[in-house]
Order: sequence, then structure tokens, then C-alpha cells
Amino acid sequence: MLSDIEIARSTKLFNISSIAEKLSVKSKDLMCYGDFVAKIKNYNEYIGSGKKGKLILVTAMSPTKFGIGKTTVSIGLADALQSLGKNSCLALREPSLGPVFGIKGGAAGGGYSQVLPMEEINLNFTGDFDAITSANNLLCAMIDNHIFNGNSLNIDHEKIYFHRCLDVNDRSLRDISYNIASKDENGNEVIINRKESFTITAASEIMAICCLAENLEDLKTRLGNILVAESKSGNLIYARDLKAEGSMAVLLRNVLSPNLVQTIEHTPALVHLGPFANIAHGCNSLIATKLALSLSDYVVTEAGFGSDLGAEKFIDLKCRLGGLSPNVVVLVCTIRGLKFHGGSENETKELDREIIDKGLENLYHHIDVLKNTFNSSVVVTINKFESDKDEELNLVISRLKERNVTAVINECFAKGGSGTRELAEAVIDNISDKSVTFAYNLNDSVETKLTDIVNKVYGGKGVELSDLAKDKLEFINKNNLSNLPIIFAKTQFSLCDDASKVGCPKDFTIQIRDLEVKTGAGFIVAIAGKMMLMPGLSKTPNAEKIDILSNGEIIGLS
Repeated sequence: MLSDIEIARSTKLFNISSIAEKLSVKSKDLMCYGDFVAKIKNYNEYIGSGKKGKLILVTAMSPTKFGIGKTTVSIGLADALQSLGKNSCLALREPSLGPVFGIKGGAAGGGYSQVLPMEEINLNFTGDFDAITSANNLLCAMIDNHIFNGNSLNIDHEKIYFHRCLDVNDRSLRDISYNIASKDENGNEVIINRKESFTITAASEIMAICCLAENLEDLKTRLGNILVAESKSGNLIYARDLKAEGSMAVLLRNVLSPNLVQTIEHTPALVHLGPFANIAHGCNSLIATKLALSLSDYVVTEAGFGSDLGAEKFIDLKCRLGGLSPNVVVLVCTIRGLKFHGGSENETKELDREIIDKGLENLYHHIDVLKNTFNSSVVVTINKFESDKDEELNLVISRLKERNVTAVINECFAKGGSGTRELAEAVIDNISDKSVTFAYNLNDSVETKLTDIVNKVYGGKGVELSDLAKDKLEFINKNNLSNLPIIFAKTQFSLCDDASKVGCPKDFTIQIRDLEVKTGAGFIVAIAGKMMLMPGLSKTPNAEKIDILSNGEIIGLS
């Protein structure tokens, strides 16, 4: 079989203007990046223009290190809906260079379910991540510059809460220190040692702000509301106090415009922004989702990793903020994933019912949470791989049928839209207009919200806060910030905060290491267990395989 990049290169792409025509987007509203990529300007003229499509959320069981294939399924599903005569559109996240050069690879789908042009999407694309990184680090430079030039705001350098970012996996940047020259109250020069930590761009507050902003004015307000630091007298200092929001917004002026590309089967796709779901909120931009709903009848979007992370944040944060509600949720599983959560990653020659049944407990948990906690209509799909055996697939289908769960096999990777038609038909049959419900009440205390997520979504008992987290909680309560939504930074491989506890662990307590307040984005990040906000490269990262030939052809990208 051809590789992903070979399949992508063998596809004859349509000019982006013809893809825009499918969505009734005018050519004057396209900012083109070559023949096959464009940003949609004047997006607010289309949002809320009368049409309101059906929203299909694709999520998954707890994944393995190889992923589950949500993006590939999302693309295949959108293509299948188009083949059934439906006006469909994708709303996906942009890839981060961290995973592209790390272990996971690109995030443009795979096989015959890809968004194209694959190389451009996976590598820098329209510069959104670069602009976000620059705006983020401009604010950091202005903080240090303010301290260097006399520190009139009296910033306490040990209580600076906004940090630098970079769109690579680089563990050496998790904790660094450097010196800044400043002046004391008598005008004498002093050297201040600053401790700093980098976050990967996908998990930065600027990324979240761009994802949640409604327009340029909202963007500037949110940028100004970023909590930068405390003064030595305990006053809160915001980005607006440094007069930073205007210049940051200039760097981000094109970022809010969604990017339009196409699938292999020429279905329109809005690929826009990309926060991770294990350490950020895991959804594409609110603007792109609303735009897609205003331009098409069926919108397929995905939320990162398992439903305990991506789907929870999609519903509890994005839907709550944006007034959205998914009409149906597609829950993706794989035989490999079921075996992993059953205690074995190996392909077995014989059907091992015990391992698969044990792994199904993880899938059942995700189904129950989506149905009972979030009041969602659910369709399960098995993302089929070549190594899967018919006996294994049939066992899973029969087990789900016993629980009255709609379940279908899809072959999106090998067959694209034609391999996903049965799933598309099941999705249409299960569309619901039920209103989504949330896992917690915004007006409850931070401790109650944390506990509600652990109880109702993860299946655990509660939380235990470190001394640092307790100090941060006191700070939150003192400054009347407790009514903000909660974002968990937690391992994706387990329902709890210990990646080694696969399957469906019970009666666990989540350890909260830290609480970070993001007043610009408008949420609190609860960092659980050993989760890091800056990933590291693996022993043999994809970066070792990727190269460019003398003719300009890129190799090793997947």
C-alpha cells in the first residue's frame, strides 16, 4: 500500500476557490496561500447568517501511544456524508510541530482519509503557530524589559505567572534561569535571577485565547486580561498594564481567520488552531466551528485524545462558552486499543475474549459518561486495521449490541469515504436535538468542580491538592476567580493521573500538583500527577527520518 505522503501526492487537488464555492464563500473573502490553501476573511459576515448545521463530535476511548485515529475517522466521515449527497464540512485542529517531529507524526489524517496539501498543513501551514509564539514571547520580553527599565509596576519577579512558549518538544526548556539587570529603590543597579519555564505553543494561553475569541475586539480584550504577575505589594498585574495587547493583536491579526483546505475527496475542511487535549483544551477554534455550522448542513469536528479529556473540555468549556451542543457524538475505538486496556499490546493469533472484554470496560465507561453525564447521542465505530481479525470485530459489535449501543465498523484509512458510509448512515439516524448537560456548575467552588469532573467523567473518588496547589487555591479565592471553568492537564493513557493504570481503574484520587490561572483565556488549569506542559522528544524521534531532497521533495513525513 502507498504511504500517506505518496497517497497525498497522487491526489489531484481542486483550486481552493472551487472548494470555497461549495460553502458559498465569496472569492473576495479568500486570502490565498498558493492554489490550495486560503484563509477566510470577513468570517463574521457568514457566522449566524441563517443556516445552522448539525454538529457531529468525534472523540475516542482512552488511546494507546499509537493513537486511535479520530482525525482519520473524522475525515472519512465527512467524505462519506458528502458521497451521500450531504453538504458537509470538517472543522479540525492544526498540527503542532512537536508531535510532527516527535513520536506521533502529523495530524492531517492518514491513508485515503487525509486533508491536503499534507506537507503544508503539517509544516508551518499559514503561520498561525508562529504568530502565536511570537505574540506570546513578545509579552514575556515586555515583562523583562519593564523590570530592566526601573520596574515602575513593582513586579515581584518571583511571582510572574506568564511564561514563554515554543512549538517544539524540548524538555530542557521546562525549567531555566537567567539574569536581568534592574535598579533598586535607590537607583543602584542590581542583578535579578529570573526562573522561567517554557510551554509548548499548543498549550499556551495565547493559543487558547485565539481559539475562544469571537472577533478582533474580543481578542484584544482577552489579551489585555492576561494575568502577568503580582506586584510586591500583592496587586495583580495584567498585560494591559504593560500596554502589550495592541502589539500582540497586530501579530495575531490574521490568526483569527480560519484556514480552508480540502480532503482527498474534495470535501471542504476548516483546519484552524490546535491546542493539545492532555495539557490544554483540545478543540479547534470557536470561530471555525461556528463558521462551518453557518456554511454547511453537517459539521464534523474532533476533540483530542479520549472523551475524558477532549470531549469533556469541548462540552464543559467550548459548548458552554459558544452556546453549542453536539447533535451526535462518534466514539472511536480500535482492537489494538481494547487489547491495550485489557492488559496486552500484542497481536494474538487466537481470539482472546478475556483481554478484549477487559478492555471493553474502558470503552463502556466512555459511553456511559457521554450518555449520562453529557446527555449525548452516541455512535461507536471500530476503526479497522489490516491486522484486525473478523472474530475480534464481531465480538466487539455483539458486546455493544447487548448494551443497546449503535456500533459499526469503518475502513476510512483503506477506503476513504466509501469505507465510512455505514458510519455516516448511522450518524444521520442518531442525530438528536437534545441539549447537552455539563459535568459541573460554574458557580461552585474550585474544589467542587475538580471533584465533579473526577467523579462524573473519570470515575474516581476526588482530588488531593499539593501544598503549592493549596496556595494557588487561596490566591484564586482571594481574588474572586473561582467561578472560572476548569481545564485538567492529565495523562491521556489512563482515566486517572497514572499512565500505567490502563483499563477502567476505580476508587482513585487525582493528585493536583498545581493550579494555573488563565484570566485571558478564562479558565483555570489543574495540573495532575506528573503531566508536563512541555513534552520531550523520544529516543528515536520522527525528526531523524524527515529530510528534503535536492529537488525539494520532502521525505519521512507521515
